[in-house]
Order: sequence, then C-alpha cells, then structure tokens
Amino acid sequence: MVKASFNLLTRYRLEVRLIKRRKDLDEIPLIPNLGKVFRARKGSKVSRFFTQIFEHSMIKRFFGINLVLLSLVSSILPTNKLVFYGNDSEILESPTIFSTEEGVRLPIKELKVTQNYRFFHPGVDLDGKTGDAIFPIMAGKVEKVEYSRFGYGKSIIISHGSGATSLYAHLSKIDVGGGEEVTKETKIGEMGSSGHASGDHLHIEIRENGKSINPLSVFPKQI
Repeated sequence: MVKASFNLLTRYRLEVRLIKRRKDLDEIPLIPNLGKVFRARKGSKVSRFFTQIFEHSMIKRFFGINLVLLSLVSSILPTNKLVFYGNDSEILESPTIFSTEEGVRLPIKELKVTQNYRFFHPGVDLDGKTGDAIFPIMAGKVEKVEYSRFGYGKSIIISHGSGATSLYAHLSKIDVGGGEEVTKETKIGEMGSSGHASGDHLHIEIRENGKSINPLSVFPKQI
C-alpha cells in the first residue's frame, strides 16, 4: 500500500491511499505444479495433489454455488405429493393390506375405467349411469359421510381396519350413515355426478395408512 499526503493542516489534509491488489487466488493454476506438490513433506503425493485441487477457490466457488442452487431448487420443486382432490398423501405402489384378492370385490357390477390412476388423480373413475348400485370393496365401517356441492360431492369413506380405507365419490344417493358396519354385499349408495364431476361416474380412491394405492392393483382380475 502506498500513501501520498499533501503538506497541509491536518483538517485540510488530503490523504490518498493506493492499495496494491493482492494476487488473486484465481491466478493460482487449477492443476497444481507437480514439482511443488511432490516437494511438500506432509501427506502422500496423491493426497497432496487432490487437496490442492479441491482447496482451489474456483472449485470451492463452483461447489458452493451449486449447493445453493440445489437447495433452492429442492425447496421450489414439488415433492412426490398428491395435491388433487384435496389429498396430500404419498403414492404407495406396493400395498400390503390388499396384497391378496381374497375378500375384495368390485364397487360396481361391471368395470369400465374412464380415467386412470396417476400423479394428479389419486384414484380411478368408473363409468356407469346414475342410480347404479355402489358396494364396498371390502367389509368395514363407515368412517365418514359427506354431502357437498363441490369436490367429491356426495361421498363415503369406509375403514377396513389396519389403516386401510376406501373413498366413493360423486354419488347421487347415500344409503348408509356414519359408524355403520357394512359388508361387501351392502349397497352403500348410487352412482351420480354430484360435486366436481363432468358426468355420471364413480370416483374411487384406496389408501393404506394415508398413502394412496392404485385401485386397479387391488381389484380382482377380470376373466
């Protein structure tokens, strides 16, 4: 650093400081001089070589910036969550409670899928006509009955025990009440288009411990 001062009174003195820029760390080569590395006494030659590389300011800055970007992107991008139909459960591809077809039936007499299970649609839509009978896929207990003009419309949630539940939505009529025990042969309601629906159909969802399962992996296979 070089100082230059004019010979004036202290309060009028103008001091100019010329600071010589220190050698930029980036001027140090990314690949170290092998001679210097091998002349160093500490550590093995290989460890000294890579230590000098990873301590280089360019490398530190590169990894630092990318870690910040990775953290930022991970906070913005959505995780594997279901957000449609008001559901935020994770998708479960390998159900355990419904691992066998014994005791499982179709919720309607004839299976016609109009909309498949996917990330933003955590269930399947089954075609039919208003008034078609709806049945539970398994015996259980009615956990919730809802009458709504939006979303699921008239819907029923049945608990099958061990954290397994099934949801039947967009019904035109509900024939059961909360807390009621049902079997596979119990008519719980009738198909319709209540709530947010574009036409007659049954929307069914199945969950195991709050996690969504593809109903088609649970339904008995059609012959």
